[in-house]
Amino acid sequence: MSAVNDTKFNSAVFLLTGIPGQEDVHLWISIPFCLIYAISIVGNAVILFIIKTDRSLHEPMYIFLSMLAITDLSISIATMPTILGIFLFNSREISLNACFAQLFFIHLLQCIESSVLLLMAFDRFVAICSPLRYASILTLPRIAKMGLVFVLRGVVVVLPFPFLLKRFQYCQANVLSHAYCLHQEVMKMACSDITVNSIYGLSGSLLTMGLDSLLIFLSYVMIFKTVLSIASKVECLRALKTCISHICVVLLFYIPEISLSVIHRFGKGSSHLLQIVLGYVYLLVPPLMNPIVYSVKSKHLRARLIRLFIK
Repeated sequence: MSAVNDTKFNSAVFLLTGIPGQEDVHLWISIPFCLIYAISIVGNAVILFIIKTDRSLHEPMYIFLSMLAITDLSISIATMPTILGIFLFNSREISLNACFAQLFFIHLLQCIESSVLLLMAFDRFVAICSPLRYASILTLPRIAKMGLVFVLRGVVVVLPFPFLLKRFQYCQANVLSHAYCLHQEVMKMACSDITVNSIYGLSGSLLTMGLDSLLIFLSYVMIFKTVLSIASKVECLRALKTCISHICVVLLFYIPEISLSVIHRFGKGSSHLLQIVLGYVYLLVPPLMNPIVYSVKSKHLRARLIRLFIK
């Protein structure tokens, strides 16, 4: 009997969902998705190219921006096969192992992006609250160590997800409500007790993204406190302008992330269409908008972009 169960488990598949009821126009819907992916990949790749080739941009703020661009590129690559597969080729099936691998990388990269946003907040905090010590605090070796620590933190927290899910038998309806795999949704497909997965998933989110968002908030409390103590309004506004890009990126990342997480865990009566829309916004909008926001708000980056495209 055990062998039969193992066979069922290994051969089982999940069915991904595009936009329910719109299957006839999936090919047309694929056009904006293709454009989003193209802009995201090209935009982040151009940001990385400019920062790498222009030595004047080898500063902590732009190094953190390059980390963000790498993370956004990776998120686009992790989600593109299944999302475009559904809308272009109606390819809905995904094996258990492929699903577990995808959800591992999605949650890991989301965790890393949250960490990078925290590092960027720390960069702004040091630049405004302790400008004389900025160069001595944010050295290249220290930046590399902080980045490595946060990557390892993400791996340690997210790595148990596939193994916790692999314990289950999936005997319920195997249709997922998104075009990609998420831990909080896949675990609901199991016919076993998912209490451990639910508690661990929520604890992992609180210890990573929850803690990061709290530290980002505290950083900005200190930043605003320092800025408001500046006598000159011109200097005050100039200091705040350096934070606008980061604040926009933080809001673009955390608002859909928190909304989707709350709906999955507590919003049983919420609109299914709302879940689907938030699911796409949650993964597609930050990689699309982050390079645009920084290109518009950063004078040095904007000038370098203009020079690159004029050439």
